[in-house]
Amino acid sequence: MPAPPHVISAALGELPKILDQLKALSRIPSVSALGFPPEAVAQCARAVAELLESIGLEHVELIEVDGAHPYVVADWLHAGQGRPTLLLYAHYDVQPPGRIERWKSPPFEPTERDGRLFGRGVVDDKAGLMALAGALSAWLTAEGRLPVNIKLLVEGEEETGSAHLADFLRTERDRLSADVIILTDTANLEAGLPSLTTSLRGLVNLDVRVKALDHPLHSGIWGGPVRDAASALSILLARLFGPDGEVAVPGFEDDRPALSAEMATALKALPFNRDQFRQDAGLVPSARLYDDDAGSAYERLWLRPALAITALEAMPLAEAANQLIDEAAARVGIRLAPGQDPDRMRDRVDDWLKRDPPYGVEVKVTCEAAAAGWQRPSSGPEMEAARRALALGYGRDAVCIGCGGSIPFVGPFSQVLEGAPAVLLGLEDPICNAHGENESLHLGDFRSALLAATHLLEELANYPAP
Repeated sequence: MPAPPHVISAALGELPKILDQLKALSRIPSVSALGFPPEAVAQCARAVAELLESIGLEHVELIEVDGAHPYVVADWLHAGQGRPTLLLYAHYDVQPPGRIERWKSPPFEPTERDGRLFGRGVVDDKAGLMALAGALSAWLTAEGRLPVNIKLLVEGEEETGSAHLADFLRTERDRLSADVIILTDTANLEAGLPSLTTSLRGLVNLDVRVKALDHPLHSGIWGGPVRDAASALSILLARLFGPDGEVAVPGFEDDRPALSAEMATALKALPFNRDQFRQDAGLVPSARLYDDDAGSAYERLWLRPALAITALEAMPLAEAANQLIDEAAARVGIRLAPGQDPDRMRDRVDDWLKRDPPYGVEVKVTCEAAAAGWQRPSSGPEMEAARRALALGYGRDAVCIGCGGSIPFVGPFSQVLEGAPAVLLGLEDPICNAHGENESLHLGDFRSALLAATHLLEELANYPAP
């Protein structure tokens, strides 16, 4: 059932205020990575708590956990007997700003232009938080109550891997128990097309360090008989790929679940424009996609593993001094298909990297992350409610998509909370540049997401408790 018209009117009436609140949160540089001031993250946690109190949520609390940034929890539990409880999740921490000179406006001074809001964290994930908060505010303003019971969890370390979240959920299991989990940290397939994410890829990060010498050497005096670490690392990394760029690691896709005929048909039915895809990715004109038909592009992006060199270091060009480099390092980033075993993938790539080191150099491989993917059915009463709400908010039917990225805690989140189904939606679009410079939010989609979230509370009011 849609939300009443006067509640929707309240949401639209509060949209300018909600946007101002989003901008205020986005001015706080809540970067959770090491090396950035933790005081700013704590400041943002306090601002989130104050915001939730101001809209009428109860039992708002900042919870400190050793080694973690503060968690913010709140609830509203007066919907009445038989009404479901929703656990709403978002995060208030953000990525580092990156290269400041690449930003067209300051990263922590949110700026509107061309129908978008630019700034670090405006879409990932402060917009998701504000869409939820705006929907709750609209209901409480217009009705003085909510149609469902609400628990809300906002964390401050998602961008660094949510290392403490599983333990926090176990500790707070009773307080956070719910019938449905709503997570607002994913994307739409394209701007204006509401999307429900039903799969996430897993992640394995391996850091490879090569040592050839105990100190740098003059390349003219020693070069020739003596080999350097950077050259050895280049050879080592090249072994990861075949001549056409395919991953050469034995068994790389062996445990990938087979693609069903139904899923293949669904992928083909999704809109796909090859030229637009290239443009959104920012490919140079001469660069080739690995595959360019709709089914294989989405299959490769969401349901197959991938490998890339995501960091490479030896000697900066600006500091080059005609030396043979003693040590060099790289990060090998692996995205797993949903269902692949992260430990098996870690071991097979580790073994391949250590096999027969070039020139006999020392090779050390360290696993920095290993997390499984996640997948859920596209059906279920909570998914049907979300489809109806998104269609009402966006004026278009929603599609189900996968996500090539990883949110490692989604599976454990549901398991710890006794199997409560998770519904994943969000506000990113192909050109939002989350994690990059000039991150942005499509303001039209923010309006639509606010309306969809407002409808979703009513659509889930009769959800059957498990």
